[in-house]
Amino acid sequence: MFRNFDWGITIAIIILAGFSLAIMQSVMPSLFLSQLIFYLVGFVIYFIFSHIDYQIYRPFWLLIYVLSCILLLGIYILGIESRGAVRWIEVAGFRLQLSEILKPFILLSFASFLAEHPPRKIKNLIYAGSLSVLPFLLVLKQPDLGSAMIYALAFSGMIFIAGVPIKQIIFGICTFFVASPLVWHFLRDYQKSRILSFLSPESDPRGASYNAIQATIAVGSGMLFGKGLGHGTQSQLLFLPEKHTDFVFASFVEELGLFGAMILLSAYILIIYRIFKIVARSNDTFGNIYLIGVLSMLLGQVFINVGMNIGILPVTGITLPLVSYGGSSIIALMITLGITQNIAKEHAFGVKSESYL
Repeated sequence: MFRNFDWGITIAIIILAGFSLAIMQSVMPSLFLSQLIFYLVGFVIYFIFSHIDYQIYRPFWLLIYVLSCILLLGIYILGIESRGAVRWIEVAGFRLQLSEILKPFILLSFASFLAEHPPRKIKNLIYAGSLSVLPFLLVLKQPDLGSAMIYALAFSGMIFIAGVPIKQIIFGICTFFVASPLVWHFLRDYQKSRILSFLSPESDPRGASYNAIQATIAVGSGMLFGKGLGHGTQSQLLFLPEKHTDFVFASFVEELGLFGAMILLSAYILIIYRIFKIVARSNDTFGNIYLIGVLSMLLGQVFINVGMNIGILPVTGITLPLVSYGGSSIIALMITLGITQNIAKEHAFGVKSESYL
């Protein structure tokens, strides 16, 4: 069962899970049991997907893509509204965020298309761009700018590694910078206020800038070794909003300090390093494109979340992978890393291992 298993990824997940449960018990004890159940279920799913041959998804990429887009579209009909956003559906008493759950499957379908139709030709590049735009717009419309950004980063990384010509990359970058001012007109009012508060935090310290200011205070007050679990003033005294989701990193650093943050970030670095190693020893285009999508997604999510917690990026509502509270995110990442683990097993030292399917 564990032949050619990449234990580096598993150890990193266990470290992140331990930190997540510790900080939940500290800042939001009522959610500790739920988070523990999410992780127990997540680990079962992780081991199941690690033993399913990832090549089984490849012939069904179009079906997976179409069903994923239909489900994302169905949120607008069956979804539950919360804080002005429609992102969740309720199943058996549990709320699921489909934009999270569907990430690994959309990445698989996109990787399969790129493996069959490399974007070296302009026709294939246009097709790839069209396929990436639909799920991006469906998630953006919810509205969920953070998740849409992560989708865009993953798609961009996958198209790049699939072999897009350098002149097309330059053209795309220039187009992005030219068109970026137009994006402003499509943003919601609260999204505009977040960007303006980032550029000028002192303009509205009790309004739009409040979250970012409290997060940076929490991070700074943690110093080297932190104040100890349960002793963080910003989080325990309720100054820090969303202390268990968007700003869990600030809660973590306040209580465990820079030293704890270094261990936390080292776990992410270990996962990223192991994915790079898998790509380096694999000769499968489909698997490698998928892994680069996973890599882009993880790097983007960690960088943006940590950046907004320390005040160098605007607040976007992106959670910290495997640490922030949330069952949908944990399940989605466990599926994603389970598939990653299967690719690692299939290409360990050039030896194809046995799978259940």
